[in-house]
Amino acid sequence: MSRFATVLALPLLFNIGCGGEPAPDDPLVGIQLIGDDLSDIPLHGASAEQVARFKDGDALFDFVFRERDGLGPLYIRTSCAGCHEGAARGPGAVQKMVLVEADGVTPAVDQAALPYGHTMRPYAVGGATTLARPELEGTIKLSQRLGPPVFGRGYMEAVDDAEIERVAAEQAARGDAIRGRINRVVFHSKKNADEAFHTFAEGDENLIGRFGFKARVATLDDFTADAYQGDMGITSPLRPEELPNPDGLTDDAKSGEDVVLDTVNAVADYMRLLEIPKRARDGGDERAEALFAEVDCAACHVPSLRTRADYPIAQLADIDAPVYTDFLLHDLGPDLADGLADESASSVSWRTAPLIGMRHSTSYLHDGRARTIEQAILLHDGPGSEAAASVAAFRALSREDREALIDFVRSL
Repeated sequence: MSRFATVLALPLLFNIGCGGEPAPDDPLVGIQLIGDDLSDIPLHGASAEQVARFKDGDALFDFVFRERDGLGPLYIRTSCAGCHEGAARGPGAVQKMVLVEADGVTPAVDQAALPYGHTMRPYAVGGATTLARPELEGTIKLSQRLGPPVFGRGYMEAVDDAEIERVAAEQAARGDAIRGRINRVVFHSKKNADEAFHTFAEGDENLIGRFGFKARVATLDDFTADAYQGDMGITSPLRPEELPNPDGLTDDAKSGEDVVLDTVNAVADYMRLLEIPKRARDGGDERAEALFAEVDCAACHVPSLRTRADYPIAQLADIDAPVYTDFLLHDLGPDLADGLADESASSVSWRTAPLIGMRHSTSYLHDGRARTIEQAILLHDGPGSEAAASVAAFRALSREDREALIDFVRSL
């Protein structure tokens, strides 16, 4: 069977037509329109088989889980789209908590007062009555992470490891503060029986993290299974265990694993097949793009990286992927620190955000604190930030040039 054969893991989801009539044959039926451009669409040149797989995964991405489907016992949102509506950013957010030292930045060595982890899950079903919320005061640091866009994530997964290692080596040789490093991570899911995209097994180490605000996840199937388990309490063959909870529940209202493996893989394939949104027509000129490089934005937000020649999706193999990230962790200083460590990422470390689909965002940075692109740039200028010199160069531009650079970023 082909990797992209149509899968009806939840068959009731696919009655797209009205009154029992079949849906039209147009491959873009059901695709969301944002502004005057198509968004949430499959890769350009996608085959009929790939479009069918994309639609299956898209429907599962939007599927709202209920208690009978295995939701909970504790959860944050009831669907993937709850945090990534239309494949874009938000509206859902994850609240984080951590015990920190007196500086408010350094994670405390002893985190025993948070036995259920660092994520607040504000809703309960399946017999749960107690939420895992912080009860201590003074030593708890609270923070927020908005659901990031998932546009173009196949491009990101396809980038060759050697390209990321090359950029890290080039930055290490620079004479300034920009010095990104790879988050070498552990694979925390069970081995995926479908080995089309990788053969990683639980416990495999030294993988290059590329997904999540701190690059703590290496692959899109692991990212999907982790989100199902962590955000919705949905177990799967990749993540079969319910998370610890104050009520000590080992299952929810649905016994056993809540979704089958192909549900996880279909959602992962949906993200792999998501096209990068078309750039705005008024996105600036060559001068604006040159300014982006001139002030060293492009040193970290690398415009393109080469993908693997053997990536299983032919459209994404051996191309220059316009990801606008280096996948590396950078120290952005205590002003943006959240007190949390993810794998080898520290409290002050953040993966360079991929500037994909920026024009569909209305807030910026991991927690949405920046309401404009200019604010986001200026907030990179905290004490100890690797980007401080780049921000200074941005400030030194004329107002006309600053606006041109911002328009360029907004157009992506």
